[in-house]
Amino acid sequence: MSATCSFSRSPAAFPLSLRTEDLFARVGGDEFVIFLDGSDSVRAEAVALKLRATLAQPFILAGISVQASASIGIAGYPDQGEDLTMLLRKADMAMYTAKATHSGHHVYRGTDDHHGEERLHLLEELRLALVDDQLVMHYQPKIDLKTGDVCGVEALVRWNHPTRGLLQPDDFLGLVEESGLMHAMTEIVLHQALDQAASWSAQGRTLTMAVNMSPSSLIDTVLPERISAMLSSRGLSPAMLVLEITEDFLLSDRERARSILTRLQATGIRISIDDFGTGYSSLAYLRDLPIDELKLDKSFIIPMKDDPRATALVVSTIDLAHSLGLRMVAEGVEDTTAYSELIGYGCDVAQGFLMSHPVPAAELEDWLAARALDASALGQISG
Repeated sequence: MSATCSFSRSPAAFPLSLRTEDLFARVGGDEFVIFLDGSDSVRAEAVALKLRATLAQPFILAGISVQASASIGIAGYPDQGEDLTMLLRKADMAMYTAKATHSGHHVYRGTDDHHGEERLHLLEELRLALVDDQLVMHYQPKIDLKTGDVCGVEALVRWNHPTRGLLQPDDFLGLVEESGLMHAMTEIVLHQALDQAASWSAQGRTLTMAVNMSPSSLIDTVLPERISAMLSSRGLSPAMLVLEITEDFLLSDRERARSILTRLQATGIRISIDDFGTGYSSLAYLRDLPIDELKLDKSFIIPMKDDPRATALVVSTIDLAHSLGLRMVAEGVEDTTAYSELIGYGCDVAQGFLMSHPVPAAELEDWLAARALDASALGQISG
């Protein structure tokens, strides 16, 4: 029997002892395969345990102590397949089971087939989507609560699936992250969003562009230089780009977060904390890290009309942001009462379904034109 181990989330190299007859290969992203010639499942599991133990040892990367982990799927010849293609598919299915169960490693069983096949098929479609222009951007406007003007937009990715229609991020972002495709997708999102910002700028529309960044994208050591080059090639000011990051990134490695955010902010790019207040976190990072904006999660905004405690949290958070010199953005604004109250509480910016759902660029342009026409008509009546 020979065993194939498929695994992901590994550094580029690690000290794992293999026999000369074994084969180690990278198949893409952060996915690797080990072929163990003449081995049974017992030895394959032993290798899996040794690999995970090796990866768990800290190593120094760019002066920072880093630990890695792996989810490992195991398939054996000839029980799980008689050719390499089938073995790899079964090992992939087992790997996804290992991820879902947090077991570290998993030997393929027949019960892995249904979800594994479905997931592998989706992954194949997703890889095609990245090279076939199937990812599209929708934009949700942000309103300056002091002036009522549209001051910016948030870019939100959608997958225009050829048979299933328009898919929301929740339908595919988890798989993007797990499969090591987040860097590639982030590159596409940034290019599309900045192309659109440049197009609007040429039309005389000055709008900030907010783009969500995953923690795995932010560990790219040359990210500040790459984004600066993208902005420069389009003639855009760095100040028009807002990178929205989550508290998870800030808390997982404070020193790494400080390093990358400082370099990004030094270029003129603005940093926003998305879904602020939803994590179990210390507020110390607000003092220590270079941040320009807090984005209060909709779970605080929506209950305001019925819950005085929710209102108190919103008011105190706005005051906290302003005391630290940060701008406050409220997302999830869905009714006029919340909108009016946020103005009274001194919130800086609002976005939500009350103003507009995320829509394609052309539809947003129509919305902006209609809004400008309404404002002009109102001004004439007032005059």
